[in-house]
Amino acid sequence: MEEKKQKSGKTEHTETCECGCRMKHRDDKEYRNLMNRLKRIEGQIRGIQGMVEEDRYCVDILTQVMAVQSALNSFNKALLSNHIKSCVVQDIQDGRHEAVDELCGTIQKLMK
Repeated sequence: MEEKKQKSGKTEHTETCECGCRMKHRDDKEYRNLMNRLKRIEGQIRGIQGMVEEDRYCVDILTQVMAVQSALNSFNKALLSNHIKSCVVQDIQDGRHEAVDELCGTIQKLMK
């Protein structure tokens, strides 16, 4: 595991696993925020499943699906913002300017 000292004085932990995948250690606040969002989304999905099992009206189900899509979009925005502020900034500071191309590709995929 590599430790990188950021300008803010925080230490960011990054590592690469055996398969070459990059990994990031998130601070407790970021981790809790993301996990809480995912748990709410999981609950919404289960609610939709229950609605289908109960033969609920199509429009009511579609309304809940739209709510899940909105929640996923909010999750993506939070994760992307954290990624830009930490990973991308650190990569650029370390001279890995290909991080900008990776970010642009990721944004293009998110906007499909």
